Amino acid sequence: MPVIVDHEPMGGGEPITIFESGAIMMYLGEKAQKFWPEEPHLKYEVCEWILWQAGNQGPKFGEQGYFRRAAHDNKHGDLSFPLLRFDNEVHRLYGVLNLGLFNKPYLAADDYTIADMICYPWASLWQGRGIDLEEFPNVRRWLTAVEERPAVKKGIGIGRDLREDPASISSEEQARRAKLVYHQRAQAVPKEWT
Repeated sequence: MPVIVDHEPMGGGEPITIFESGAIMMYLGEKAQKFWPEEPHLKYEVCEWILWQAGNQGPKFGEQGYFRRAAHDNKHGDLSFPLLRFDNEVHRLYGVLNLGLFNKPYLAADDYTIADMICYPWASLWQGRGIDLEEFPNVRRWLTAVEERPAVKKGIGIGRDLREDPASISSEEQARRAKLVYHQRAQAVPKEWT
């Protein structure tokens, strides 16, 4: 879960801790007065897409990826239903993006905003999702426009530099990571908190 601590928060005072990508982006956009319009009609148009990403795109695309990876191992049994379910849901969500981008250069406020920033990474991985971008011309145009932005190119380059070669990860480390990702359960309130 992403978290930031701003030691110089808006308005001063004690440091502020913020978790979750959408909340972090809204805070930073407001603080920097960039990519997050102040006019209410535009601001909440951006907010709608941030919440759509957090409640729809991220979870559904994530589940599709989870079941597509799990399907490579026979020990998980028949995954035809979840694969059908999430492949269809991801296709539907590309359709939502396509409709939302109809006659618009960006998702909201007629400008590049944090809405585009939060939705782009998920949508840009269409090749591994069984999506034919010819069905979604508005999404294809938007993806091309966003990926041509210098800061996006820079960010993608940083991401490439941070990737690991899966063959270099020990089996012990793979098991540790699998436990974190696939077998987490709720934590009790720490004793030192009470």
